[in-house]
Amino acid sequence: MLTRLEADSIGTMEVPAKAYFGVQTLRAKHNFNITGRPLHPVFINNLARIKKAAAYTNMAAHVLDEKIGNAIVEACDEIISGKLHSQFIVDAIQGGAGTSANMNANEVIANRAIEILGGTKGDYSIVHPNDHVNMAQSTNDVIPSAGKLTIMELMPGLINELERLHKALTDKAVEFDDVVKMGRTQLQDAVPIRLGQSFEAYAAVISRDIHRLYKVEAEMRVLNIGATAVGTAINVNPIYLFHIIKNLNQVCGTNCVQAEDLFDATQNLDGFVFTSGVLKTCAVNLSKICNDLRLLSSGPKTGIGEINLPPKQNGSSIMPGKINPVIPEVVTQVAFNVIGNDTTITLAAEAGQLELNAFEPVVFYNIFESIDTMTGAVKTLIDNCILGITANRDRCEDLVESSVGLATALCPYVGYKKAAEIAKQSLATGVSVRELAMQSGLLTEEQLKQGLDLVAMTQPGHQF
Repeated sequence: MLTRLEADSIGTMEVPAKAYFGVQTLRAKHNFNITGRPLHPVFINNLARIKKAAAYTNMAAHVLDEKIGNAIVEACDEIISGKLHSQFIVDAIQGGAGTSANMNANEVIANRAIEILGGTKGDYSIVHPNDHVNMAQSTNDVIPSAGKLTIMELMPGLINELERLHKALTDKAVEFDDVVKMGRTQLQDAVPIRLGQSFEAYAAVISRDIHRLYKVEAEMRVLNIGATAVGTAINVNPIYLFHIIKNLNQVCGTNCVQAEDLFDATQNLDGFVFTSGVLKTCAVNLSKICNDLRLLSSGPKTGIGEINLPPKQNGSSIMPGKINPVIPEVVTQVAFNVIGNDTTITLAAEAGQLELNAFEPVVFYNIFESIDTMTGAVKTLIDNCILGITANRDRCEDLVESSVGLATALCPYVGYKKAAEIAKQSLATGVSVRELAMQSGLLTEEQLKQGLDLVAMTQPGHQF
C-alpha cells in the first residue's frame, strides 16, 4: 500500500496515500479501538456544517483567503451530501473530549480542499487542518455544538413516530369503547373498566411524552460556538464571534442562539442530562404499556386473554404453534437500554472538571443511540402490534361477570361489610356476585339493575 509521511507533535507516521484523514486521525484509530462503531452520520454532517459556517464567517472577517475558504466550503458540501463518510474512522467513544472527531473532520476537509485546489493530499501548505479548517474554533465548542445540532435533527423522527403511536392508541380507544373488562390493581381484580379507557390512558401518557420532547429544542438550540477553549473566545476575530451563529443558522436551517455565558455553556452538560431524562421517561412509559399488552394478551388459554396481539413469528423452536409477544418484548428491551444510557449520561455529565467536560463522546454515543433505537422501537410497535390488536369481547364479559370485584359497586347500597360478605361467599361457592346479590334481598330490583350496570359502572358518578 502506498503511503505518505505525516507529522504531528507526537512524531511522524505513515498514512495511506489515498486517505483523506491524516496522522492525528490515524493515531486516534489506533488508540481508541473501543466500540467498533463510527461517528453517527448525522453528527459527521453537522461537524461539516459547522466547518462550512466557520469558513464563511472567517472569509467575511477577512482572516481566511477566499480561495481556501471556498474550497473548504465545497469539501464540506460533499460531506453533507453523504460523500467521504468512510474517511471518518475514529471510534464513537474516544478520549480527549472529542478532539479526535474534530481533527478527523479537519483533516478530511483539508485534504479534499487541497485536491479541489489542485494539490496532493497531505500538502498542508495549501490548506491546513488546524490553521484553516479549524480557524476560530476549538474541539470544546465544535463538538458540543455538533452534538446539539444532531439531537435537534434526530428528534423530529422520534416525535413523528410517537405522534403516530398516539393516533393509533386513540383509534383503538374508540374501537374498544364499548368493551367492558375487569380492571386490576396489584394484579388482583378491582372494578370494571372499559378497554377503550385503558387505551385512552396509554394515549394520554404518550401525549405528555411528546410535549416533553418538544421542550428539548429549547435546551439544545443554545450553543457555545465561538467560545473556543474555555469560553474566553481566544483566537477568535470579533466579527466571527458575533456572526458565527447567524451563518450557522443559515447553513443548518436552524434558529440557534449563542449562549449568553460561554463559560457555563462550555463546561456544563445539564442540557444533555435533561434531554436524556426526557427520553428515559418516555422509555419507561413505553415499557409500561408493553408490559400491559403482554399481560392482557397472555395465554391464549391459560392467561388473561382479553386482547389478541397480531401474530408475527413462531415463538418457539420446540413448542409447535406457540406465538410470543415479540414486539412488546423488543420495545421493553430498548427501554432497558435507554434507561441504562441515561445512567451513563448522568455520570458523564457529573464527572466534568473545572472548565471542561471531557466525556462528551460517551454522552453523544448514548444519547444518539437512545433516540435512534426508540424511533425504531415505536415504529415497529405501531405497525406490527398496535394496529392489529383485537379484543376478545366474550372473554372480557365472562371475566367481569365472574369477578368478585363487582361487590365494590354494592357498597353504596348495602355497606362495605355486607358487600365483603357477598364477595367472600362468591369466592367460596363460585356463584357470581350478581346472583348472590339478587338472592340476598338486600337490594331492590331497581337498585340491583342500577348498581351492577357494567357500562354505567365505568362512568364516574353513575350511582349518584
